[in-house]
Amino acid sequence: METKIEVNGLNKSYGTLHVLKDISMTVQNKEVVCLIGASGSGKSTLLRCMNFLELKDSGTVIIDGREVDVKNDNLNKVRQKVGMVFQHFHLFPHKTVLENVMEAPVHVVGMKHSEAKKIASDLLAKVGLSDKENVYPGKLSGGQKQRVAIARALAMRPEVMLFDEPTSALDPELVGEVLKTMKELAEEGMTMVVVTHEMGFAQEVADRVVYMHDGKIVEEGAPEQLFNAPQNQRTKEFLEAVL
Repeated sequence: METKIEVNGLNKSYGTLHVLKDISMTVQNKEVVCLIGASGSGKSTLLRCMNFLELKDSGTVIIDGREVDVKNDNLNKVRQKVGMVFQHFHLFPHKTVLENVMEAPVHVVGMKHSEAKKIASDLLAKVGLSDKENVYPGKLSGGQKQRVAIARALAMRPEVMLFDEPTSALDPELVGEVLKTMKELAEEGMTMVVVTHEMGFAQEVADRVVYMHDGKIVEEGAPEQLFNAPQNQRTKEFLEAVL
């Protein structure tokens, strides 16, 4: 298996709050890894350290076999490989849906306008929003906005996609359409790391589930093992509370 992301001995604090405590984990090519755990357990911080939106205090982050050096490497180049979808969509309100998806390929990569438009159009079709190309984000539902955000991340042709609680800001009836899009990506072989409270999605789609508590990885394994026969008492208590 080819390792896409490797994290070794990662530590991160905010002042006196030690958020990540010596975290080590790998993500293999085409693997879907779901990070679960209570709020405040460090899941989102770990994800943000994987694409350098947060800078670690110690440890290493290796992308595609190469340790990233935040002082000397171009982090925008690194982030092209590792796309990110946030809980809140961060779309440009004054640009149409199509323009939102075209923005990074044109302005970050310097892609020709015509090529970026074709890619954006294809990706909007992929997430089921061809009919919304010329609409502004203010006219979309939360689920539609999140699918635009996924298309926008895909427009950079990343090798890995990180999802930070992509459905937690959505009304319950809109969650399914976003999870369906993510499931299709997984089926196509996209490498994904997903912070989620959607246990059904983790059980169905993940190759591996990682349970975090208090800044540490407590247990990880295949979904059927972790959900049906957790080894750690903390994992058991968490699953009893959420399932």
